[in-house]
Amino acid sequence: MAEPDTVTVRQNLEEQRYEAIVDGRRAGFVTYDEKAGAIVFVHTEVDSAFEGQGVGGRLAAGALDDVRARGLSVVPQCPFIAEYIRRHPDYQALVVAGEDSR
Repeated sequence: MAEPDTVTVRQNLEEQRYEAIVDGRRAGFVTYDEKAGAIVFVHTEVDSAFEGQGVGGRLAAGALDDVRARGLSVVPQCPFIAEYIRRHPDYQALVVAGEDSR
């Protein structure tokens, strides 16, 4: 399947998650906890209708870009986010020193 043209990533403070929006519909999300200057990414889900279309990667990039812009660090407890960081070394500097990204 082709990637959607527009994937918007927004932070939902009330739900403590970043959401991927495609055509006005929530296509996926990554939940987090915010602790002492770090975002702990806990779990990522992509709606089955959007799997295999790059939504998860765009969600991860959008969330990580926001964390970087806010000057925070990342603790990648979520295996999806940990693997995304491993495959995209430009995000490695965000990982809290000493935290294993699985």
